[in-house]
Amino acid sequence: QVQLVESGGGLVQAGGSLSVSCAASRMTFSRYVMGWFRQAPGKEREFVATITRSGGSTFYADSVTGRFAVSRENAKNTVYLQMNSLKPEDTAVYYCAASKSNTYATTTGQYNYWGQGTQVTVSS
Repeated sequence: QVQLVESGGGLVQAGGSLSVSCAASRMTFSRYVMGWFRQAPGKEREFVATITRSGGSTFYADSVTGRFAVSRENAKNTVYLQMNSLKPEDTAVYYCAASKSNTYATTTGQYNYWGQGTQVTVSS
């Protein structure tokens, strides 16, 4: 069974930075497009960022473009999300996901496996 385990969430002040990571196991990591989503209380899960299999291409939601950066290390079966200039509206549970898509994927339905999520809270 594929496993995705996020870590690195926490509490940070507005304007600060935080990095979350996702370690994958029981899968050939380099064959999967990886993505980050988030879900705030009372809201639907929304797309944040995605990265292609090689890491050569990335795509972001408008709300995080210029502030967040997604990267991956295939040798370590890990994908990262660096979050800078954080805002209170970035507060959410952040999930990583793996997709068998041929290119980067931006909708939840395109992803095959999900992590359990990690809480990110940005205080004002």
